[in-house]
Amino acid sequence: MKQTLLLSFLLLFVLSGCGQAASTSENIHSSTDNSKQYSITDFTGQKITFNKVPEHVVALSNGEMDIIYALGGKLVGRPTTSGKPIIAEAEAVEQIGTTHELDLEKITSVRPDVVLGNAQMNAKDVQTIQGLGAQMVLTEAQAVDDIKSQITLFGEMLQKQEKAKELIAQMEDKLQTLKTEKTKRVLLVYGAPGTYMAALPNSLSGNILEIAGGENIASDFPSLETYPQYAQLNVERIIEANPEYILLMSHGNPEEVKEGFMKEMEQNAAWNNLDAVKAGNVDILPADLFGTNPGTRVVDAVEYLVKILDSPNEAS
Repeated sequence: MKQTLLLSFLLLFVLSGCGQAASTSENIHSSTDNSKQYSITDFTGQKITFNKVPEHVVALSNGEMDIIYALGGKLVGRPTTSGKPIIAEAEAVEQIGTTHELDLEKITSVRPDVVLGNAQMNAKDVQTIQGLGAQMVLTEAQAVDDIKSQITLFGEMLQKQEKAKELIAQMEDKLQTLKTEKTKRVLLVYGAPGTYMAALPNSLSGNILEIAGGENIASDFPSLETYPQYAQLNVERIIEANPEYILLMSHGNPEEVKEGFMKEMEQNAAWNNLDAVKAGNVDILPADLFGTNPGTRVVDAVEYLVKILDSPNEAS
């Protein structure tokens, strides 16, 4: 009898312990699920919640692609380009269009968790991307500080906050050492054959010039309504400001852009008297650093400008 009671007591104790263990395990599991869920807020104020760290990321432009890889992440979709991507690791990644023109068929085929787009150009695409079962994170970069904010945001998205802080610190340390020794007057021109605009200080290239220590001669030009970071070229005002350097940015054929620009400007007889023209300081800037957001490589863009502005080539 005593032995039977003892066995019953032991059985009850074991079952009770198992029940407690099961209950504790469920609580831990529930707690873990909750801790995995997190939210970020993109540049448009859109709050985006993730149940886990996104593994299938699509970037519609080069700057976002650069930042994702710099953070230690990878892409399943990258911007469409005519040549090889700057990041060798991304060469085999599916090309899925750009911020200007998404290839929805290809985006669908890579089954993204999140698509990185431009705040101005892709706000209209949010619902379409959500309809594919993905989130869309919108950012933009009109200044180096915006790129730092992109790094912070994508670091939060990938749960790589410490790596993001490290990247920003490295950028800031390098930027502190970069500045031209003597301020030079510069005209920054963004163009394609037949269309040329002066980049203003509130554009990314204008901000890069400012950090490099150059003087933007178009700083007081009236901005365009559709593109407030740029202004219409005014030859008379350019001649009055007499830039020492004229630097061209383009997505298209750079030599064709330069030839068309010079042909258009030379219609004014005073053009050839500009310091920049006399000294041969009319140059094309690398498209990967200035034609688009270069991401973490914006430091290289500043350094590139500093080297140009510190060159001994002066107007005679």
